[in-house]
Amino acid sequence: MSHDLLTTTEGAVGRLRLNRPKALHALNLSMCEGMLIALEAWRTDAGVAAVMLDHDEGRGFCAGGDIRMLSESGAGDGAAARAFFHTEYRLNHRLFAYAKPTVAFMDGVTMGGGVGIALPCRWRVATEHTRFAMPETGIGLFPDVGGGWFLSRLPGRVGQFLALTGHRLDGAEAHALGLATHYLPAAALDEAKAAIVADPYAIEAILDRLAIAPPPATLLEHRAAIDRLFASDTLEEVFAALEADDGAFADEQLAVLRSKSPQAMKVSLRLLYDGHLMQSFADEMVQEYAVASRVVQRHDFLEGVRAVIVDKDNAPRWQPATPDAVTDHVIDQIFAPLPEAEAWTPA
Repeated sequence: MSHDLLTTTEGAVGRLRLNRPKALHALNLSMCEGMLIALEAWRTDAGVAAVMLDHDEGRGFCAGGDIRMLSESGAGDGAAARAFFHTEYRLNHRLFAYAKPTVAFMDGVTMGGGVGIALPCRWRVATEHTRFAMPETGIGLFPDVGGGWFLSRLPGRVGQFLALTGHRLDGAEAHALGLATHYLPAAALDEAKAAIVADPYAIEAILDRLAIAPPPATLLEHRAAIDRLFASDTLEEVFAALEADDGAFADEQLAVLRSKSPQAMKVSLRLLYDGHLMQSFADEMVQEYAVASRVVQRHDFLEGVRAVIVDKDNAPRWQPATPDAVTDHVIDQIFAPLPEAEAWTPA
């Protein structure tokens, strides 16, 4: 069993604790496999009443997935990347459909893959340390792990704004948008976890008792602007709206979008458009797996990882370099269903 994941039962609570502190608990294949194995065992174990997800030592709940591995695989045949996505998405779906109560403590950095294991949980706790984001467009990827489902169901056009910009929400903002169900001071988390272990049938009451009023959600001051500026599902029209606006907020977002992969932004807008129409979370994961299988081998992902993670020059050379050069044909190719034998299936 990998030491990157600590799997225990305390009382009637199954505990999944992420334990890769030097990588901000980013998920690797063995961690995803370990969580799936534990969840399957607990599913039929009458002695387990609820499941708790958190991290062990160090900062951050979970900073994402094993991006370096995905890039190295994508530069080759992509097989290892596809295997990771297939397993990770099964974990996302298993948590989404899990019959027993689940609670995630999003204390610290909660990004990418961390979002994918937190948002399916019934209760999601934010703190003053929470930094919640789906920043994938900055490395040529897209908000996967169910992002097309969850972000498309946020109020107004906030989901599209988050998907395109990768904006980081604090705990108060995550709570205000419903991404977190409760806001607790970090100092109260140990008490909350101990109380849940003592009485796993009273999770909601425990969190309600320990929750405090969060500070103002700053992003909500820009809700009207976000809904107006990010109203279109066509990337060129979003850029046009930002360019035509003379406000400081629009200027800031325009500068952010100019640093992101045009291909990844177009993929993200299409993902949320389709995601809002999906009939089930499993359908969402089937589509995201097909998209991820292709995007991980395309130039912009390999270049984004080089610029942001490997060389750290933060100067990616996107191809195509402009939104209008990313054709509908390319996006349609990326979104085409996989052959049945290669498609994602639930565990």
